[in-house]
Amino acid sequence: MTNPANTMEIGISTFLETTPDPATGAIMSHAERLRNAVEEIVLADQAGLDVYGIGEHHRPDYAGSSPATVLAAAAAMTKHIRLTSAVTVLSSDDPVRVYQQFATLDGISNGRAEIMAGRGSFIESFPLFGYSLDDYNELFDEKLELLLAIRDSEKVNWRGGHRPAIQNLGVYPRAVQSPLPVWIATGGNPESAVRAGMLGLPVAFAIIGGMPESFAPLVELYKKAAIRAGHDPSKLQIATHSHGFVGDTTEQAAESFYLPTQAQMNVIGRERGWGQSYSRATYDQARSLRGALYVGDPEYVAEKILLLRKNLGVTRFFLHVNVGTMPHREVMHAIELLGTKVAPIVRKELAKL
Repeated sequence: MTNPANTMEIGISTFLETTPDPATGAIMSHAERLRNAVEEIVLADQAGLDVYGIGEHHRPDYAGSSPATVLAAAAAMTKHIRLTSAVTVLSSDDPVRVYQQFATLDGISNGRAEIMAGRGSFIESFPLFGYSLDDYNELFDEKLELLLAIRDSEKVNWRGGHRPAIQNLGVYPRAVQSPLPVWIATGGNPESAVRAGMLGLPVAFAIIGGMPESFAPLVELYKKAAIRAGHDPSKLQIATHSHGFVGDTTEQAAESFYLPTQAQMNVIGRERGWGQSYSRATYDQARSLRGALYVGDPEYVAEKILLLRKNLGVTRFFLHVNVGTMPHREVMHAIELLGTKVAPIVRKELAKL
């Protein structure tokens, strides 16, 4: 799948948050959040968005431990939207099962599945599935190698250090797409950018702080590595994933998104020892034109996406909605605005280039 120079894919990413409501303290059940996700995917398809991604997590404040299952539930109810993990924590999973799950999704959706492989920003899956963090990097390298081998050949011969060898065995079902798209997702690790480039795989950068333009050196590393490895630079795909929210007005969007974002960022901050709470000043700075939060009315969010395209040359943009629990109707409205208002503005401007 390639992206012409004057086009760009726009979509949604989510971790299926089930954090306490910042106003009432109520906690949505995992079951309700999963059902809401299916409704979101169907709406995103109807609104003309290009892609919907679900991140894998194994903790109480997220319901997305099995992205392929949720995506498959919506696959038969949608027609055009691409369906991806965002991300699959490949290091703690079995590449055989990952391929089978997404090949099954690819069949149900008739060729709209993707895998976004990464180490993951949380590490709870490692002890859950019996892996050591001492093998953090080695596990990912080895399992990515196996996943690509399965993708590229029906019969697999492979040997590694952390999984039993496979000797001339088939992996089924096979995907509709050949090859099934596999992206490398990274939070900004230079080695990951270089690896993706060398393999000629599309890359996705999680930009959730600072200024998106600061990722330009990583994009350059990715492109240079791809060219050195003999890959066609015109076929490279670059995505970014950033938090944000679209409202009818910028003021309304900013107010709606702040408290849920603050609550979840404070939880993560305490876990990671950031040492200070998430403030309104930090939030407002991130909402500025050069900041990493895409919060505002459709025109403002489109302006920020176009600036991102200018600075990084991205071919796909994921708006992560929502960061903390928000009313389902507000999330649905934001998705509708992204598809029917923001995306057309971006496409119209890019068509002029």
